[in-house]
Formats: sequence, structure tokens, C-alpha cells
Amino acid sequence: MDESSSVWLVVGLGNPGPEYAGNRHNVGFMVADLLAERMGGKFKRAGKAQAQVVEGRFGSPGPGSRRVVLAKPMSFMNLSGGPVSALRDFYKVPVAGVVAVHDELDIDYGVLRLKLGGGDNGHNGLKSMTKAMGAEYHRVRFGIGRPPGRMQVADFVLKDFGSAERKELDYFVDRAADAVECLVTEGLERAQSAYNS
Repeated sequence: MDESSSVWLVVGLGNPGPEYAGNRHNVGFMVADLLAERMGGKFKRAGKAQAQVVEGRFGSPGPGSRRVVLAKPMSFMNLSGGPVSALRDFYKVPVAGVVAVHDELDIDYGVLRLKLGGGDNGHNGLKSMTKAMGAEYHRVRFGIGRPPGRMQVADFVLKDFGSAERKELDYFVDRAADAVECLVTEGLERAQSAYNS
């Protein structure tokens, strides 16, 4: 995945609709929105795929620049695999050229972990993607921490970030977007050493 001609598919995971926009589960959408803003693009419906996309490039102009399709599946989290797989086929992206940006319960709030492949850790968006195309895609895991007390996981991920969390949210989303760009332009090892906190 290092030839400059190849396309990367960066997928922010989340649920469509304004009622979910600020949810912890939608942090992937937040990162994708920021990346689109940086590229100067606007999300638009992607043909027959149940997704919104923006096409552009990461990196400074020249041989280090990478073609990127940013995507937000509009199918709801648990069915993300269908739209992602359709986009992957359409843009002819190898599985290793797919990057999923998603919330992660087992990591403290704001902490990032980048990796290639692995399990889904109970995350339904990843479960759906893995079922559709195998597990060997990149993940940018955005820590949201565990639910407090006896709160159910489903309730926790579908709640907005708390007021204390929101104070730092823009900074963490910005850092996650930096990590995605670094992964695509400089490779996983470089991105891990810079962003795996």
C-alpha cells in the first residue's frame, strides 16, 4: 500500500442522523468530518453505496501525496460492512488500504491506538466490516473509556460526551485526524510511534 497511485479508503464509523451526532459512538464521524474539512471537501452521497464520501489527497503535493476516499457509512453502525465493502470494490482498494476510525471502550478517554488487523472487541461496526471483508484492515482506535457504575455499554456509547470530556474533545479529534494522515502518508510503524500514547 505504498505506491502513490493506490487509493486509501478511510472510514469514520458512526450512526447517521442529528440525534446521534454528539454520541461517543460517533467519534469516527467527527474525525472524518475534520479530515474532509482539512481537504476542503464536502461529503456527498456515493452512488449506490449506502455512504457519504469525499475524495481528495493527504500529504503535501508530490510523490508523498496519497489519494484518499473518506467515507461515512449511512447504514447505522451495526451494518457498516455492506457500504464499506461496496466502496472498497468500487474504488478497488485492497483490504489493507482500508482504515476504520472508531470508538474503543477498553482504552482511556482520548488515548489512541493504531493497529492492523485483530478482533472486533465486541464493536458491532468492526464486526460487520470484518464479516464483509476479513479483518486485515487498519484501525485507529479512539479511547472512550468504560461506562461508569452499572451503566450498560449500549447506553454509554449512545450518550453524548460529558461536559468535562467535551472540553478536550476537539483536541483529541484533531490528534486522531493527524494520526490518520500520518498512517496513510508515512505508514503504520511511524504513526504508531508518534500517536500510540
